[in-house]
Amino acid sequence: MTATRPSVLVLGGGAAGTMTANALRRRIDADVTVLDKSQTHSYQPAYYLIPFGYMDLDDQRRDTRDLLHDEVRFVHDEVVGIDPDSETVSGRDGTYEYDVLVSAVGNDLRPSAVPGMREGWTQTDSVYPFYHADAAAALGDAVDEFDGGRFLVTVPDTPIKCGGAPLKLAMLLEEHLRNRGVREDAEVVMTKPGEDVFGTGPKAPYQDRIEAIWDERDITFVPEFTVSTIDHESRTVHSEEGDSLEYDLYAPVPPQYGHEFVVENSPLTDGGEYVSVDDNTLQHETYPNVFALGDNADVPTSRTASAARKQSHVVVENVERYLDDRELAPDYDGYTACPILVEEGKAMIAEFDYESAISAPVVSRLNWILDVNVIPSLYWNVWMRGYDPVP
Repeated sequence: MTATRPSVLVLGGGAAGTMTANALRRRIDADVTVLDKSQTHSYQPAYYLIPFGYMDLDDQRRDTRDLLHDEVRFVHDEVVGIDPDSETVSGRDGTYEYDVLVSAVGNDLRPSAVPGMREGWTQTDSVYPFYHADAAAALGDAVDEFDGGRFLVTVPDTPIKCGGAPLKLAMLLEEHLRNRGVREDAEVVMTKPGEDVFGTGPKAPYQDRIEAIWDERDITFVPEFTVSTIDHESRTVHSEEGDSLEYDLYAPVPPQYGHEFVVENSPLTDGGEYVSVDDNTLQHETYPNVFALGDNADVPTSRTASAARKQSHVVVENVERYLDDRELAPDYDGYTACPILVEEGKAMIAEFDYESAISAPVVSRLNWILDVNVIPSLYWNVWMRGYDPVP
């Protein structure tokens, strides 16, 4: 560690990286740098709302540099490797040294990992992997023109960001069809590789509520369906289990993995896909001056912006403690929250940690207002600026 002002290098200018860098700038006397290949920051929770006109994509984008405090340096470069032994990060345009590294690079969406998914997206007008902004925007026209048949949503056999998004898309689409008067001619189907539409353990109360809503609204859940290939010409999805489903309009969640520069060109994942950190301190298990949060942290909780917000508090606290040579605080308890929009004006907040559910599975108008009208403003104007009055 240097005798002068320490250097903290934050990889990633998304939600986790931006809020952490700005909070670190105020909290510690250090040189804070954010490194990212993108100069545009998008509010990703908007993607499943865009097709139904509840949010506009252009309104939910900002310049990455504008979100960062003037005293936080922004470097526009693409990471190609990380060497924690030499405390350097290699980019396309240069090499960057650090005293503390914070990895907040998110995950890598790979529609090409499923044969036929990218071809269906680019060559037809019936496949829209809506976790991509462009596909989410294009899906809006498709759902307005969809007059009947099967609307299919599939979830991959990988961890995904915002695990509630495919459920919300299915429910909002079902309502959209009812409002247009074509519901009787359509079937809404969602598949997952596992047995549960949402989850068990801490998620169980919300799982039960969602099952009741889907039974009432005749939304079909197909468990134990792991997508293997997509025949975009016959509009058929095949599963590893040997089953198949035809579709008329298809919104797949693309498989998601750790970035190649982390998995292949660094020792930080310990043979896995994501950065190996302690579940509670978020410090790397081998390299004490490395921390990770957000979608690229290998912690057993759902990958959401709300989880990253709570993790950011812990990382900022522990970076300061590390630099002061103090014991780290094991304060991250797995907290995450997922607003589940069931139809216009009605939503439920699924809120839980490693051990148990926190909020009741109550559907209310207030929850809708919170998610659609309040949280985006907090996101841009408070949390991304590094301010958060509720640790």
